[in-house]
Amino acid sequence: IYTLSLHDALPIWFSGIEYVYLDGRTRDRPARIARFREGGAPVFLISLKAGGFGLTLTEADYVFVLDPWWNPAAENQAVDRAHRIGQTRAVNVYRMVSADTIEEKVVALQQRKRDLFASVVDTGEFRSAAITATDIRGLLE
Repeated sequence: IYTLSLHDALPIWFSGIEYVYLDGRTRDRPARIARFREGGAPVFLISLKAGGFGLTLTEADYVFVLDPWWNPAAENQAVDRAHRIGQTRAVNVYRMVSADTIEEKVVALQQRKRDLFASVVDTGEFRSAAITATDIRGLLE
């Protein structure tokens, strides 16, 4: 089986479409952000970790989440980069998850974390929802 990293697949998926890519290895971050903001590329592809820190993108009106993160707060923080003061357009967020993948299992873990948060905030009751060894095995099966 041959697999491509996301970075290697981008030129194939976006053939003929200008795009800017940003992840934790990016060294010229300000230049890439400026290129997107100034209209040099209509598509800005950002890893969740890189997008969740110190970035405001009110120029964005679509957000596609392709790699769900186990912590829904981290994912929401990255998505919120497009929902900042100065945003004048509606922002559409799409979360894409393939069936029968580890990402699908990560989304289920996210829901457990949301449910735990809601039970603590809404009812004041704390029920332990620690990730168990069974949960970890479930991710790998």
